[in-house]
Amino acid sequence: MGISRRNFFYGTAASAAMVISASGARASTCAMPTKERQAALSPQGVVDELMAGNQRFVSGTMVNCDLNAQVMETATGQYPIAAVVGCIDSRVPPEMVFDQNIGDIFSARIAGNFVNTDILGSLEFACRVAGAKAIVVLGHTSCGAVKGAIDQVKLGNLTEMLARIEPAVQAAGPVAERSSKNTDFVQKVADANVALTVEAIKAQSEVLAGMVAAGELVIVGAMHDVATGQITLIS
Repeated sequence: MGISRRNFFYGTAASAAMVISASGARASTCAMPTKERQAALSPQGVVDELMAGNQRFVSGTMVNCDLNAQVMETATGQYPIAAVVGCIDSRVPPEMVFDQNIGDIFSARIAGNFVNTDILGSLEFACRVAGAKAIVVLGHTSCGAVKGAIDQVKLGNLTEMLARIEPAVQAAGPVAERSSKNTDFVQKVADANVALTVEAIKAQSEVLAGMVAAGELVIVGAMHDVATGQITLIS
C-alpha cells in the first residue's frame, strides 16, 4: 500500500538531514524553505528545481512529506522560491505537479492564466518583497477558458474575462475553423496565451522587468499536459 503525502511522517533522522547545499538545492526534498536556501538559489536554479519536481510527479516518485509538520514549520515566516501564474483548472495544482512543499510556491490562479493589475501587484510582492526568484506562467492542454474564448462564449462576468484571451486567439493565426473542436487550434491559442502573458508581465511591471534586467528574476512560460502530467518549457 502506498503512503499518502499527508500521512507520511519523516522522523528525526530525516529532519536532521534537511540542510541546504552551497548551490541552494535541497539535501532532502522534505526540507522546509529557509531564507538561506532562497538566497542561495539562482533564478535558473529555481526553474531547474521545479522541472526536476515535475519529473518526480510524472514518474510517480513524488516525495511524501508530513504536511502538518510543514504547516508548523512555516508558521513564523515564508521563503518561497517561485511564483506560478496558473489556471484554476482542477487538474493542475502547482504544488503537486511541481512536487513542491507548503511554503515553496506563491500561486496565482485564474481561468486562462492571464494577468491583470491585481495579479501583477501580487507578483511584485512575491518577488521584490518576499524573494521569489522565478515566475512560471503555466498553461495547460484542453483549457476550458481557451476553448470558451475561441467559441466567444457569453455568460455574465465570464464574457469580459474570456475577452482577455482574445489576443491569443488572434496571435494563433488565421484558421479555417475557429472552434473549440479544432484541437490543434486550441493548443496553438493556449501556447500563444502563455507567451503573451509572459510578455505582458515584463511590459506592464517595471518592478519585475527591472529584476529580470538585473539577473534577480527569470520569467518563463510552460505548458502542462493534463493527459501525462508532463510540463514543458515553451518560452
